[in-house]
Amino acid sequence: MRDPFCGRRASGKGWRVNKTVFLVPAAAGDGPGPTLAALLRKELGLSWTRAQQLCQRGKVSVGGDIVLDHARRPRAGAPVEVDERRPAPKPETVPLVFEDPHVVVLDKPTGMSSVPYEKREAGTAMDAIRDAWRVEGRRATEQPLFVVHRIDKDTSGLLAFAKTKEAEKAMQRLFRTHDVERTYLCVVHGRMEDRRIESRFVDDRGDGLRGSTRTPKEGKRAVTHVKALEVMPDTTLLEVKLETGKTHQIRIHLSELGHPLVGERVYVRDYLRKVGEPIECPRLLLHAATLGFAHPVTGAKISLKSDPPPAFERQVKLMRKRRPAPVLPRVASEPSGRARTAAPPPPAAGAARSRARTNGPAPRAASAPSSRARTGAARPRPKR
Repeated sequence: MRDPFCGRRASGKGWRVNKTVFLVPAAAGDGPGPTLAALLRKELGLSWTRAQQLCQRGKVSVGGDIVLDHARRPRAGAPVEVDERRPAPKPETVPLVFEDPHVVVLDKPTGMSSVPYEKREAGTAMDAIRDAWRVEGRRATEQPLFVVHRIDKDTSGLLAFAKTKEAEKAMQRLFRTHDVERTYLCVVHGRMEDRRIESRFVDDRGDGLRGSTRTPKEGKRAVTHVKALEVMPDTTLLEVKLETGKTHQIRIHLSELGHPLVGERVYVRDYLRKVGEPIECPRLLLHAATLGFAHPVTGAKISLKSDPPPAFERQVKLMRKRRPAPVLPRVASEPSGRARTAAPPPPAAGAARSRARTNGPAPRAASAPSSRARTGAARPRPKR
């Protein structure tokens, strides 16, 4: 095990981490590997708060790229470098796509939480809106922000907040009644065609992960509409429309069909077991591209669009240049449970007659014994 004091020196504020490099160990079992904060705790003997602060301040890189998200799960074998002497990255101003006295919509980057999920969590989308207001010279803390919906931390794209209680109630009602138009762009493993996906979601599908259930009337209804935009060698670019808006709905539905998103690190257990290692990608290729709704106060139609960020586009270009993976022969195995295959149908009458003419008489199927056979041997006739 690594010496917990390796690469650190004492300072007035505690232990300071000088340049330290280690490799991400292999995960135990089929589940996802540890988070970056957990790795820093194990390898350097840091507290949770200290490990999270190092990531948020831009002192940690994975494979040469600075990672601000302490919940990221790096791949096994990736080099992790920690250096407190590295200058902190300059904060980027997140663009506000739409704003009026009632609603504000921003173009959220990947790796940013919609709202704080942990105590004193900083760098959320709500913080980004206030930072943008400060740049404009406005008093950022006097204007309240109300949550009306969320998108995943690793998902980029359009995210709306209400600025008044009246707008909050109206917007929440629109999302609850599915009167909001939402379109996502994503890239999945394998080739996929247009289809509609419907299932019922439960918090635990049996392996500790959120997913679909086969039990009738259990869970909550989730409906996703998928349209294939471009088929690439090993992947497919999709346009996805949400009819409902459950947590991780797109990621779960596509993963359960055997087509997890490129960059997915949570819903990949089935893919790892049945196919193998997924395509390596530094970000989740999922982007909230459009958002349309009736204005909560005026009723005017609001239609917003966000182009995928440059990092998303670069990965799509790389997907187009990939060589298709070799197709390995499937090993036949006995299906079990509900996945059991149906028995083959009996041959048609015409096919049976043709086989009888070419190969002789077909074997007669066993039938129920006759009444004489059931009574045993035939009785002798009486003599007259």
